[in-house]
Amino acid sequence: MKKPVVIAAAALLLAAAAPAHAAQIVQVSKLGQQSYFAFVDKPTTARAEPDSKAKVVAKLKRQSPVRTDDLVFVLDQTTVDGVEWLRVRLPIRPNNTTGWVKAEDLSDLQPVHTWLKISTKTFKATLVKDGKTVFSARIGVGQPQWPTPKGQFYIRAKLTGYGGKGSFYGPIAFITSASSDALTDWPGGGLVGVHGTSLPDLIPGRISHGCVRMKNPDIVKLAKLMPVGTPLTIT
Repeated sequence: MKKPVVIAAAALLLAAAAPAHAAQIVQVSKLGQQSYFAFVDKPTTARAEPDSKAKVVAKLKRQSPVRTDDLVFVLDQTTVDGVEWLRVRLPIRPNNTTGWVKAEDLSDLQPVHTWLKISTKTFKATLVKDGKTVFSARIGVGQPQWPTPKGQFYIRAKLTGYGGKGSFYGPIAFITSASSDALTDWPGGGLVGVHGTSLPDLIPGRISHGCVRMKNPDIVKLAKLMPVGTPLTIT
């Protein structure tokens, strides 16, 4: 099922019309300015190159492990032999893996103007929108034996309705495309989240099993500013 239609950037349209032999690669997303993601419209395959015979990197499904419509972050676009391909960031191990997917297997590109930055050194989360900082908060990150993974990721899903004030995950949890390198037996394979907490006094510090914790008022404020599909940089 197609999601809401958006107008693609002019560069994408030009690239799609380029001769097949040119194989021009166009950068799609610019972090903190305008980026794009796409929903997985049907089960498909991500490959190492924009070629149906190239090595398989990942199998994509329509639903994420938390039963939301799954999505991928779009990096580049090219057209080869009349077929449009998108290089996307993938929610798989190893972290920071990318692959090429046929555009016809994904939804129309969805724009986002936000960029979430997490510092495991300064224990700070910062949200940039259209090049300007619009949010910052102190956070808790993974303990040394369960470190929060570093790299380039994206916000994969948003979960709400955890119930009462004492909920361990707070009122809202964002699921990211990152996976824990230390805990592989968790539900979903060690998914890393950004969520609230029932233990705000521990923030800031190295306090979690790899997830990023925020005080509940901060995660609620962030949720009003940050849509799914937002790129995420963890340093």
